[in-house]
Amino acid sequence: MTVTRTTTTTARATTAGAVMITWVALLWVLEGIDTLAGHRLDDHGISPREPAELLDVVPSAFLHAGWQHVASNSLPLLVLGFIAALAGIRRFAAVVLTVIVTAGLGVWFTAPSGTVTLGASGVVFGLFGYLLVRGFVDRRPLDIVIGVAVAAVYGSILWGVLPTDSGISWQGHLFGLLGGVLAAFLFRRPRRPVAGSSVTV
Repeated sequence: MTVTRTTTTTARATTAGAVMITWVALLWVLEGIDTLAGHRLDDHGISPREPAELLDVVPSAFLHAGWQHVASNSLPLLVLGFIAALAGIRRFAAVVLTVIVTAGLGVWFTAPSGTVTLGASGVVFGLFGYLLVRGFVDRRPLDIVIGVAVAAVYGSILWGVLPTDSGISWQGHLFGLLGGVLAAFLFRRPRRPVAGSSVTV
């Protein structure tokens, strides 16, 4: 039993690490392509309340407005994504998609006209929110401890949901955070039946 659990944990950690390293590497490759193309990929950011821009809700989360932008998102995305992905890649993919869509639609509806929003920071905020509440939703002590640790290390990012800088999409941060909380409820783990309990219909 112990050997099997250890093997499973190692396999999940290896998979989670590979997924996140590949994801972050892809962001850098895309920024390189964008730079060589004269930043034409930035056109796939989200312009609010334009129907055609709904197609850019997902692509916008993989594009950035320069090297500093992608660099600032890389480490928190790598760390938070790795922790979230340890619970299983399928669940992780569902959580990320929920966050991207929620953040993207939130930006599309509420961002100021004439702006273009892109970047993975909405996903970072979403993963933060997801990890923060997941343990309480699933009622798993270990995940609660993980959530507290995540809050201690990355809690200061919550200032990013406030409209303090016109050049930063607080809308993407806020709706990303809300998307992560939503995902924690949508994809909660089924509770294990207590030994000796009976089911009444």
